[in-house]
Amino acid sequence: MNGFSVEASPKPIPSCPLCQIRKESGRKEDSLKELFIEKLKDLYSAETQLVKALPKMAKAATNSDLRAGFEEHLKQTEGHVGRLEKIMKSLDESPKGKKCKGMEGLIKEGAELIEEDPGDEELDAGLISAAQRVEHYEMAGYGCVATYAKLLGEDQAETLLRQTLDEEKETDKKLTQLAQHINVEAMNSEGTEAATSQMKSRAARA
Repeated sequence: MNGFSVEASPKPIPSCPLCQIRKESGRKEDSLKELFIEKLKDLYSAETQLVKALPKMAKAATNSDLRAGFEEHLKQTEGHVGRLEKIMKSLDESPKGKKCKGMEGLIKEGAELIEEDPGDEELDAGLISAAQRVEHYEMAGYGCVATYAKLLGEDQAETLLRQTLDEEKETDKKLTQLAQHINVEAMNSEGTEAATSQMKSRAARA
């Protein structure tokens, strides 16, 4: 013995399985909340773009019921924007900062249709188709964020988001009912034009 004592190295403290689970759970919740906020911003951008587009669609519509439907949905959409602002304020987040490319593309398609200046019935049928694509896009988005809100325990946010989702579904139903009427008018119009063209052709040959 040389008088020096050798201390044994401390044994590693075993990790607590429960602590690890809690850490993993915390990380997953943080990731879900980040996704939740990102998707809320995306919807906010979509709704604010729609607020600008709907007056143009209402002005272009030749069917009075369709025009009134777009005007009604504009007021509804402004309410959706307000709900999203309320949710983001409760999360201490800004709703701005993201551009919804999906909605931008859908609105562009509708604008291009208006610029093409088709016949009245064809234009109205095309506007309904464009509007329903918008509704389906929003329904998918609101369905997702409402589920995220439920998982995160954001009860007030979930209630508001499901309220908007129900309104989007109702708007889609109204558009479907209008489409059944307007699409028949468009088909009848095409048939009349074809018959008129055929009669003129026969008269010219006579």
